[in-house]
Amino acid sequence: MPQTVHARTAHRPRWWAELLLLVVVYGAYSAGRLLARGDVSTAVDHGLAILRIEKAFFLNAEHPLNRLFTSTPAIGIPADFAYASLHYLVTPAVLIWLFRRRPARYRAARTWLMLSTLLGLIGFTLLPTCPPRLLDASYGFVDTMAQYSSYGWWGAEASAPRGLGGMTNQYAAMPSLHVGWALWCGVLLWRHGRTPLMRVLGVVYPLLTVIVVMGTANHYFLDAVAGGLVMGAGALLTGPAMRAADRVWTRAADRYAFVDGFTRPPLAAGSGTGSVPGQRRQSVAVVKPTVVKSTVTKSTVANASGTSRVGKSPVKPPNVSDGCETSAGERFPGQRTRTNSSAGTPGSTGAATDDAPAKTR
Repeated sequence: MPQTVHARTAHRPRWWAELLLLVVVYGAYSAGRLLARGDVSTAVDHGLAILRIEKAFFLNAEHPLNRLFTSTPAIGIPADFAYASLHYLVTPAVLIWLFRRRPARYRAARTWLMLSTLLGLIGFTLLPTCPPRLLDASYGFVDTMAQYSSYGWWGAEASAPRGLGGMTNQYAAMPSLHVGWALWCGVLLWRHGRTPLMRVLGVVYPLLTVIVVMGTANHYFLDAVAGGLVMGAGALLTGPAMRAADRVWTRAADRYAFVDGFTRPPLAAGSGTGSVPGQRRQSVAVVKPTVVKSTVTKSTVANASGTSRVGKSPVKPPNVSDGCETSAGERFPGQRTRTNSSAGTPGSTGAATDDAPAKTR
């Protein structure tokens, strides 16, 4: 794999580039969700068909949960707050947590979330579905969001703030991305959380979301199942999508200098390891310098006045004897002997030479 691809995977991407990407993708998703509004009668037919299938297989858990939420405000009101807020708070919080604490895992998780969201958008377009709360009252469902609207910021039109109901598609019930995104959060908390509490939250949060979306009559049970299937399909497509994106990005980085700057981590000041924009990175081995300690020996240094002092020479003198030594009284052939002479002459060593050659053994 090219070095540029490896760098994009191993390093944390630039936060502003990620923010821009997420804003663009979510804006496209919201616009597509609005444009995917189908005929109301068709959406109602789809909702009734799902309800008949659930009753045939005894999967109709929406009715008892909805009656519980409607009759018990202590359960219904917190459930409405959870439906209207957690979807938009927990998912970004998990994204930020991965970005800061698990940068090597962030890119795959973000790609998985975006692909699954786009698959959900396809589902909204192909299968517009009326949620249980918008069915005729004869089918036995009560809109808890409308019942408890005085306690929150939402009105009678789903979880949108009052007066902004027209900005949302209320017939985009199949699949349930409330459940899908909650499952995404739960899997990441379970896999990458380091404390037991994180893993417990990874299990509880998706299960709680399934109960909330059915009890508030915003989704059918099969909507929740479809949300899980969409996330599974997104997980399977994440690997091929990342490899395809890496190939495209590598070609663009080699061709255009500014592209590689979106993911290249900033260099430390004075590091001196800069590279040409668009150039593929190479790993550089860092070699620790070896400190060589010089041996300091004491030697006799003669000064200009003839007196001697003991000092430290910075360099050890070479060993010219190559390890050969003579014992006491032993001389080499031809070596001249030294005799004592009168001392006190400045600069003299206190010895005179004898011209007689030394006796050899």
